[in-house]
Amino acid sequence: MFREKINPGTVGLVFRDGDYKRVITEGKHWVSPLDRLVRYDRSKSFPWPIDLNILLRDDELKSLLEVVDVKDDQIVLQYTNGNLNSVLTPGRYAYWKGVTDWEFKTMDLSKVDITENINMGVVKRRELVPFVRVCKIESYEKGVLFIDNKEEKILGPGEYYFWKNAQNVTVSKVDLRQAQLEITGQEILTSDKAALRINFMIQYKVVDIQKAVIDNKDYERQLYTMVQLALREYVGTFSLDELLEKKEEIGDYVKNALKEKVVALGVKINDAGVKDVILPGDVKSIMNQVLVAQKQAQANVITRREETASTRSLLNTAKLMEDNEMLYKLKEMEYVEKIADKIGEITVAGNGQVIDQLRSIFTPTK
Repeated sequence: MFREKINPGTVGLVFRDGDYKRVITEGKHWVSPLDRLVRYDRSKSFPWPIDLNILLRDDELKSLLEVVDVKDDQIVLQYTNGNLNSVLTPGRYAYWKGVTDWEFKTMDLSKVDITENINMGVVKRRELVPFVRVCKIESYEKGVLFIDNKEEKILGPGEYYFWKNAQNVTVSKVDLRQAQLEITGQEILTSDKAALRINFMIQYKVVDIQKAVIDNKDYERQLYTMVQLALREYVGTFSLDELLEKKEEIGDYVKNALKEKVVALGVKINDAGVKDVILPGDVKSIMNQVLVAQKQAQANVITRREETASTRSLLNTAKLMEDNEMLYKLKEMEYVEKIADKIGEITVAGNGQVIDQLRSIFTPTK
């Protein structure tokens, strides 16, 4: 016989010929040379060497162990001295009692919502990542939760965590901020059969997520089609010239025409307007010619108006000079001065009559 000592915090299992015989705890024990003693650290889990069911037939050993059975639709959070240590997946586990403070929390994965009393900080741990779905709704969004394609509830801004299981869980998110929808290159015929293209835009906002996501399929596409039809309806009632004059009114018409219809889509139109009206090349050329002719006619009118004003001014000046000889002489001297500015040198030939004639020009008649 051998005298074996089992230290505090350990336990020994005695085997003979591979068969379990007994358990020995702290203290000194006699062990036969035919037996094999296996020591275990009681501060750790128990990696049983043979079938656990056989070992648990021993009531003394059973009293020293805490056995945890995890079913297929469960996980168990294993805490050591109050801290999360590991996640136990389906299977069987055994832990020694009396040394380490073990705690086990069973999580039911057969449901979607996390209803167990656990800290959300634990849910974010990397150990739980394979078992948790995460959905984040921004401050400017709302979401609709679908479970197995069935609407469950509306989600406001925040982070949401769901158990990951065989159920199909999706969240349809909608941006509640004001958005812009552009309709580009719409080819439309006017009432006088002129083909043109219009670039149009609307600013809208989702106000009812229930209608936008659940009651309607692809509400944005439906809104796009509604705007297209309203544009064609308006443009087709006017000739090209009338339409160009009423271009600024198209946005108001579309906005008012769709005001009631878009309620069913869960949206509200805040603004609408035309960005561009693109004419065909031949029409554009004709319009340019008309514009040039109009501007030329305006220029001719202005020229004639200026000529008339100038003639009237000359007539008034002539009348004044006719009544005032001194004014006439000053005007005459003004023209002589202008002529003198153009002459570099004057050569006088002849008798004194030339000098007298020049002097008479600059001498006012009394």
